[in-house]
Formats: sequence, C-alpha cells, structure tokens
Amino acid sequence: MENDIVLTMRGICKSFPNVKALDHVDFTLRKGKIHALMGENGAGKSTLIKVLTGVYSMDEGEICIDGTDHPISIRSPQEAQNYGISTVYQEITLCPNLTVAENMFIGRTPGKTVDWKAMEKRAGEQLENLGIPARPRQQLGSCSLAVQQMVAIARAVDTDCKVLILDEPTSSLDDTEVAMLFRLMRELRSRGVGIIFVTHFLEQVYEVSDQITVLRNGELVGEYEVKDLPQVELVAKMIGKDLEELAVIKKQERTDEAGKEILYQAEGLSSTETRPFDFHIAKGEVNGFTGLLGSGRSESVRAIFGADQVTGGKVAMKGKSVKINKPLDAMRNGIGYLPEDRKGDGIIADLSVRDNIILALQVIQGMGHPFSRAQAEEFAEEYIKALEIKTASMETPVGSLSGGNQQKVILARWLLTHPDYLILDEPTRGIDVGTKTEIQKLVLRLAEEGMSITFISSEIEEMLRTCSRLIVMRDRNIVGELKGEELTQDCVMRTIAGDRREGN
Repeated sequence: MENDIVLTMRGICKSFPNVKALDHVDFTLRKGKIHALMGENGAGKSTLIKVLTGVYSMDEGEICIDGTDHPISIRSPQEAQNYGISTVYQEITLCPNLTVAENMFIGRTPGKTVDWKAMEKRAGEQLENLGIPARPRQQLGSCSLAVQQMVAIARAVDTDCKVLILDEPTSSLDDTEVAMLFRLMRELRSRGVGIIFVTHFLEQVYEVSDQITVLRNGELVGEYEVKDLPQVELVAKMIGKDLEELAVIKKQERTDEAGKEILYQAEGLSSTETRPFDFHIAKGEVNGFTGLLGSGRSESVRAIFGADQVTGGKVAMKGKSVKINKPLDAMRNGIGYLPEDRKGDGIIADLSVRDNIILALQVIQGMGHPFSRAQAEEFAEEYIKALEIKTASMETPVGSLSGGNQQKVILARWLLTHPDYLILDEPTRGIDVGTKTEIQKLVLRLAEEGMSITFISSEIEEMLRTCSRLIVMRDRNIVGELKGEELTQDCVMRTIAGDRREGN
C-alpha cells in the first residue's frame, strides 16, 4: 500500500569519468521492513546509498519520502538526517581521538554550549541499552573495531530516524554482536522504521530481511520477497549467470603440510599485543588462525609480520635464524601481509591504483631508486588484468573504488613482490560472492605453486574450504590445532569453547 512507503527512488542515474555507476535504478522502502540491497562489488550499492544521503548528487532521477509524489533534494548528509535518514557506513567514519559520547553526538549538539553531563548521561544510557562494552568518556580509538562499529550504530539509532541505512554493519562483529544487532534491527522494524541492509553475508540476509533488491553493473535486476527467492537464485541474479556450485572447493584440492619443508617457524614469539606462542608453516601450505573476535588471531599475524612491537621469541626462515622486528624486515625476508583494517592499514586512498600496487615492491627496492613510469604502468596493468580490478584507469585514486576492488589492489601489491609467505587477514570481508570464490581459488593455486599462506576469516566455513590446518585461539592463547578429519565446524566450535572431547 502507498501509505506503507517511507522512501521511493526512481530512475536514479549517476556517472563518473568513464563509468556509469547507476543507470535508471528504482528502489522502494516500506515502513517496518528490512530491505536487503544486494550485488557484487561495483554493482552500484554504495553509490545508490551515497546519492540517498547527499554524499553524491544524482545526474537524473527523483527521491520521495513518506509515500508522497513530491521529490526532495538531498544535498548533504546533514540534510538527509533532517529528513530522518541515518546511515552507518561499511568503513568506520567516526573520530578516534574523541570520546565515545562526543562521537555519538557530534554535529547534533544544539546551541553554542554543550551540556557535557547530559550528553554523557544519554550516551551511557544508549550504550547500556544496546549492550555495547564502552564508556561515554572512553576515547573511541582505544576501542576495538567491533565496538567502534557498534558506537556508529548507536549514533544512528539515537536519531529519530525513519530510514536506517546499514552498510556492511556486521563486517567487524562476532556472532554474539551480530545477534545483538539483529535484535535491535527487529525492534526498530516493529516500531515502523524502514531499514536498508547492505551486506555480503547471504545467510544474514535470509535470517533478518523481508525483501531484497538486486543490482548488477549499475542496473536494477529486480525486487523480491525473501521467501520467494532461494539463495542459489539470488547468487545467480547477482552474478548474472547460473551457478553449478557456490564457492565449493573440494578438500582434496588443499595443500597439506605433510612431508614438506618448513618455510617459517617461530618459538615463543610475542609482541606488545600477544602472549608468547609457537607457530610454523610449511612450503605450499595454507593454514589459518581461527577464534572469536578478540581471540588474538589478528594480533598473532601482526606479530609474525612485525606490525606490532615484537617483545620476544626466535624466528627462522628456511631453517636460518632471522630478525623480524618491523614490517620492512618481514618484506625483505619474503613475507607479505594483507591487513584486517583495509582503510586504516591497507590502501592510501589519495594515491592512484598504480601507485598503491607498486608501493610494497618500491619500499623493498628503496625509495631512492624509484621505478620508471613505464615499469610502474607495466606492473599495474599486469595485476589489474590478472585480478580483474574494476577501475576507470590505473590513474584513478584507489579511495574511489568499491571496497572489494580496493581489497584486490592490496592483494596485487603483495603478489607483485612474489612473496614466499603471504598472510591474508580477512581478505574476503565485504567482498561479493563471485570475488570471494575467486580469491579462495587463487589462494589454493598460489599454494600449488609453492607459496605458503596464512588465511584468516570470520566465516568458519570459508576457513574449512581453504585451509589444511587450523590454529584455534581463545583469549589470546592457542588452545588447539585441527587438521584432517578434525576440520569440521563442530570441532572448531568445540575447541573454541573448550569442550573438545574424545569421540566428538
């Protein structure tokens, strides 16, 4: 019914140099509905959201709210908020140097003076209601990525919004936090709030959404009721072709460590963020660290790469003792590292795709001996083609690419160095289904060619498809190692929970 409609977007067009990001896209959001916006990276999801929130101006089309036929003009995020449209983006856009309370109310404090006591009280109430483990006066930068993401959600929820846009809100959350968010989403739905839910987690779409709109290559594929669209059909519509299998990689394709040369070995390795641990990886092996968010999996690989201050331990590469106290030491010893925080630790947004790709190799060679322009363009062209990076040109600033294509640029950066050992921390976070499968297959192919790879993912099923050995962590301690027939989701979860018994 028309009176159920809270938002209508009709014929939305948006172009960038050499790229038509949106081509006459329609979208309708109804009151009290959770509407998933789906599509591969580059499909136009983020562009549509940015048009709706005034970050981008549209070239054609109209936006109406509350079921009216009167188009509105949204020229800034503040105007969008004035219309009752609140947004939480995929990448955290808050201010880490400010407190949690200041971040929740920044730009929303009336008058020239601030009632700090009232603001902190209200922030505390909101944090407590949502079960967020943060204090109003705590500096946001001291919080984990997951807590920072939840503070961003709390900020959006605190406004009297009619439309709540969640752009990959669960990408930094563990299962418990996802369940908490879903409870909140359902509560808001019951109050009549329309929610636009952008995610790459298909299971989450079917768990919490009512409707789905699919975009592909900037065009509308269709709008569907969740109950009428099986998951396999959704994937087919997103990719544009029938799939015989969805991310199915047979276990026998994985490379096992048995009988292979040990490439990297650490004894008692520790950093400012980890407790001492032992670890090794064989040549051509794919292994991984798994555990709940905060278990120490990312901190462990950062210690291996020297990204955090190393405080102890012995390290050997190919049987020879080496010192790896900083990233440059690791790079010079043939180790590459794709970080969990793509925005903060990965891309340099203002640099071109080309310059981002050649960065690591240039650092290894020495900044005093720069590559010629021809060399740099040859390197970039090779990996843009090999990884199918969607970009208008190699000169395009990498910050303007979709999240998945930014991830491919960082992967290209490390592949260009031809590392012996590649660490991939959440390489498929925020990546569409098709690209996720491509990356998994690429990992296995690189292992077959002799590269050793440590693979970390929040999705246990992805780890089981890709790794031949899993190191299980809890509370920053290694609590188990699984391989062979032990590589099952049940066994992983029991080990994480400390409930692994014989016969289970």
